[in-house]
Amino acid sequence: MGQTCVPNNPKRVVTISYEILVRALALGIKPIGSTGEEWNETHLSSQYYPYLGNKVGGIKYVGFSRNVNLEKILLLKPDLILAWEDAGKIYPLLSQIAPTLIIPTNDLDWKEGFNITAELLNKEQKAQEVWNHYYQRIDRLKTAFGNRYQNQRISIVTAVGETAYIFVKNSFAGSILEDLGLQRPLAQNVSVPDGVIPSISEERLDLIDADILFFMGGDNRNGEDFARFQKRPFWQTLTAVQQKKVYPVEYVPWIGDGPLAADAVIDDLYRYLVNTP
Repeated sequence: MGQTCVPNNPKRVVTISYEILVRALALGIKPIGSTGEEWNETHLSSQYYPYLGNKVGGIKYVGFSRNVNLEKILLLKPDLILAWEDAGKIYPLLSQIAPTLIIPTNDLDWKEGFNITAELLNKEQKAQEVWNHYYQRIDRLKTAFGNRYQNQRISIVTAVGETAYIFVKNSFAGSILEDLGLQRPLAQNVSVPDGVIPSISEERLDLIDADILFFMGGDNRNGEDFARFQKRPFWQTLTAVQQKKVYPVEYVPWIGDGPLAADAVIDDLYRYLVNTP
């Protein structure tokens, strides 16, 4: 797709994909436009990304990641376009609008993906500051835990309709628990493609059961699915339910990606594992 010359200090950046958007924001680059999943007529909906707060305010909507609106991008007059690999088929059109950089997002660990993005944008120093902040928070949280969770198993689950999804140690949130040295149920202490085990049956409660359970989306996005999940016959047999240690958390940051989402996950861990009796 040719070599792209990245302008120094670009001022009018457009991002194509959620992953690229949140990496750019973490590196101190606020796009003027981006693709997204849930928007109002012209701007990014903060209701879908509440953990990002005012960081997404004013960012213009340029379509879905797989259905980019080239006309809207053209009207924004960007000086740099950052796109994921799946936008490669429209690269010739994008590159006619502005210098376009294809950034890897598929099959990458979130930390590796962030570092590659920083390197391509000549933002290595900023990335190091971000990592210093992340690992300082990890160390402080470890200290706050003490030995409290030394023998506690922590499960991460969500559900869509009748299908449950279990997030193992190489998932985004799972990797943060790993950095904290927290234990997972044996069935979740594995690495699988995309970090997710889907479609569990009620006969495989070992995949879910733990001393503590985080339910992704139980706060709002998957609220109905969470309510339905709680009515299933096996629910009351779970250790975390019996111990009243089921915690609903926001879906988007726990699914990842990027240091800003990691900050939100760490905030939740403080809320439920440090500040909750």
